[in-house]
Amino acid sequence: MPIIESSIQRARLNKVQRERNISQLSSYRTEVKKFRNAAEAGEDNLQELFAAASSAIDRAASKGLIAKNKASRDKSRLASLLNK
Repeated sequence: MPIIESSIQRARLNKVQRERNISQLSSYRTEVKKFRNAAEAGEDNLQELFAAASSAIDRAASKGLIAKNKASRDKSRLASLLNK
C-alpha cells in the first residue's frame, strides 16, 4: 500500500476507473452478442439490434476501451452479418 498521499489518491482513482471500464466493456460485448445471436437465429429486429451494437462499439472506441481500427473491423463484420 502506498504511503505518499498522492499515490494513495492515484490508487483509489485507478480502482474507480477500472470498475467503470469493466462495466462499459461488458455492456459493449453484450450488445454485440445480442446482435450475433439474433442474426444466427434469423430474427426480424436485426436492424435495431445492429444500430444498438454499432452505437456501443462507437462508444467503446471513443472512451479508449477498444482501438479505432478494432471498432471499424467489428462494425464491418456486423454489417456483413446484417446483409446476409
